[in-house]
Amino acid sequence: MTKFNLQGKRIAFLATDGFEQVELTDPWEAVAAAGADVQLISLKSGKIQGVHHDQKGEQFSVDQVVDEVSAENFDGLVLPGGVFNPDALRMNETAMDFVRDFFKQGKPVAAICHGPWSLVEADVVADRRVTSWPSLKTDLTNAGATWVDEECVCDHGLVTSRNPDDLPAFCDKMLEEFAEGRHAEQTA
Repeated sequence: MTKFNLQGKRIAFLATDGFEQVELTDPWEAVAAAGADVQLISLKSGKIQGVHHDQKGEQFSVDQVVDEVSAENFDGLVLPGGVFNPDALRMNETAMDFVRDFFKQGKPVAAICHGPWSLVEADVVADRRVTSWPSLKTDLTNAGATWVDEECVCDHGLVTSRNPDDLPAFCDKMLEEFAEGRHAEQTA
């Protein structure tokens, strides 16, 4: 049982083929256990392929395609990592508009591991304190963020973590931010 109640909230998970499976499933289970309606949003309909590092994982059914959704219909966003997933997402302008709109609307966003690559492309990390998988440090710094090596960083509704080992702290802080709702300082 979680200490955060997300009843009545809708949380979007944005991912495509090559997402790190545990970085989707653990946060998904945490958000669902807190009572939220959880939706898997992707670039295509059907199923997307999860991975366990460099090995294929399971396939997951997509609920909606990013071309058919709006951030207005969700209360928060989760961006799992995996190397291929955020690299593909950041090449899709509609997906980046979807990410950016959460910031414009002051809604909480949680990104783990390589997930912050999408935040760089959406141009929403300037003057923000973040963490990520270490190889993203230069990209995030060049985009104007202050990168730190900590298990979980929260900056006005933006929650970031480094890797799957950080999932317990990431999930707890993500739930807290989703329960709090909009953040005035969460801007694009």
